[in-house]
Amino acid sequence: MNKFRGSFPIFRDFSILTRISRSCKTAPDTAAPIAAAEATAVAEFVEDEDEKEAQRQLYESKRNKSRLLPQHRNLLSGRRPYTESQSWVHETLKYQRGLFGKYGLESGVDPRICFPTAAERAEKEEYNRVAYPYTIAEMRERIEAEEAAKEEKIRQREEDVAAKLTKLEKWSQEFRDRVAKAEAEARAAKEKRERLVEEVRRHFGFKLDARDERFKELLAQKEKEDKKKQKEARKKAREEKTIAKLLAKGSEEKSAPESRE
Repeated sequence: MNKFRGSFPIFRDFSILTRISRSCKTAPDTAAPIAAAEATAVAEFVEDEDEKEAQRQLYESKRNKSRLLPQHRNLLSGRRPYTESQSWVHETLKYQRGLFGKYGLESGVDPRICFPTAAERAEKEEYNRVAYPYTIAEMRERIEAEEAAKEEKIRQREEDVAAKLTKLEKWSQEFRDRVAKAEAEARAAKEKRERLVEEVRRHFGFKLDARDERFKELLAQKEKEDKKKQKEARKKAREEKTIAKLLAKGSEEKSAPESRE
């Protein structure tokens, strides 16, 4: 019997009931004293329970070493933070739905409020109509068209790269030719400059400083004469080329009647 006294209050005060039972057996005709004894026993039992509950609460408060507020301890324990509303926000539909979604039936919220109202459904339908105007079939067609366009763009890009790769060697050779031509022109210009400088020095018969005004004047004159010679050479080459074309054309015209005959 003793091992159940910690769990069931009735067994903890079994001695009180025993005394009441014995008093009833010894004095069956004394109803008033028995009732008084029963009332006293019940009062003692209730008082003892209240005292134990107060003691339990005291122990629970002393066990709270974290000094957290009750709502914070509830959150930490996975329970609803407040048993009663503390602000107007706690009465809103959004907050109540959030409580039910997080704590379920233990939140104490009526699950019927989680279903959308007629106004909410109408608003959601209007939003979907504006935000998503296409049907699923239309969206699928649009996606397929976009993917096809992307694939076509990639294909064209790959073909363009392949075509350019085939011309890579040609472009590389052209680039090398341009570089070689530029280097040759630079060397020719340098050699020409050195040649003109040497001619000027031979003209004076002694080594003259390049910063001397006489040297600069004669060098400019030599450069001018050289440019004139080059111009005349180009003109002569064009004339010879034109004459060659005319002669070739005349020979063709002369051979044409003979072939007809």
